[in-house]
Amino acid sequence: MKNFLPIIALFFLLASCKDAPQKSKETDKVEAEKPQENKGWQSVTSEDGTEPIARHEAAFVQVGDKFYLLGGRDIRPVSIYHTQTKSWSQGLKPPIELHHFQPVVFEDKIYIISALTGKWPAETPTEHVYIYDPSKDEWTQGDEIPEDRRRGSTGNVLFEDQIYVTCGIKNGHIGDHKKWMDRYDPKTGKWETLSDAPRARDHFQAVVSDGKIYALAGRNTGIEPENPFGGTIGEVDVYDIETDSWETLPNPIPTERAGNAALLVENEIWVAGGESASQEKAHEHVEALNLVSNEWEALPSLLEGRHGTGLILNEGSVYVASGCGNRGGSPELATMEKYTP
Repeated sequence: MKNFLPIIALFFLLASCKDAPQKSKETDKVEAEKPQENKGWQSVTSEDGTEPIARHEAAFVQVGDKFYLLGGRDIRPVSIYHTQTKSWSQGLKPPIELHHFQPVVFEDKIYIISALTGKWPAETPTEHVYIYDPSKDEWTQGDEIPEDRRRGSTGNVLFEDQIYVTCGIKNGHIGDHKKWMDRYDPKTGKWETLSDAPRARDHFQAVVSDGKIYALAGRNTGIEPENPFGGTIGEVDVYDIETDSWETLPNPIPTERAGNAALLVENEIWVAGGESASQEKAHEHVEALNLVSNEWEALPSLLEGRHGTGLILNEGSVYVASGCGNRGGSPELATMEKYTP
């Protein structure tokens, strides 16, 4: 009997070793069948059925816990998205038609600088700064812009309480593109002329990071009279605020377009949407420039291509709303979507 004990022990040891990998395979199978999270853009609808006013060539910007859609073609009320109640409401109309601008938030007020006003194609630059105060739902006319520095469709950013106004176009959609860079002090009203950019551009948005201003995408509107959506720009120009100097990055944007939105997300600049001569539909492309490697990466596409709006980063998600679904001026969209990296 004693001779059989080692044999019995060996039998159970082999049996347990045989069962072990079978259990592991079953576990792997269960893990493989777990549903994957949706990593793309998702539609965002209100809980009470309210919608924003459709618009394009407008601003989409956050102040506090609310999102604001303001400006755009014609004179339309501000659309306000309440993140706490997930609903839309309306604010006051601007005093004049304001479109083709990048908003800047300073001291919880929305500054509209170097916009265009009037009808296509001979729109004119605004003569004053306009300010919307969300806390009062109130518009005011601010400082006068120096006559010799007026233009619209500029890239605007805030850095250390100063607003930087980049490039732009003076004669609507006809021409007179500018390489200009200006600094505006919203506390004193002072304007200062800085070094010109390497190239002119309009219909773009600028982004500031670590003391540098990035001018990405856009076009020279009207440079091709027979092709109103031509003249797009691939180069990325970077302005160093401390040295008042420019450089051009080695890698151009992969998908050239204008009317795009741009946003800083950690150490990347996201460029979303836009319009170009390459397709009738507005671009759904989203591409990210890594500010460490200066390399571009394609990100998941928008659910709806759109141009003439902005991007918001809120609680880890990137939002986009409204804009235009085709190149040109229609259809205007009343939808919102978000992407959570």
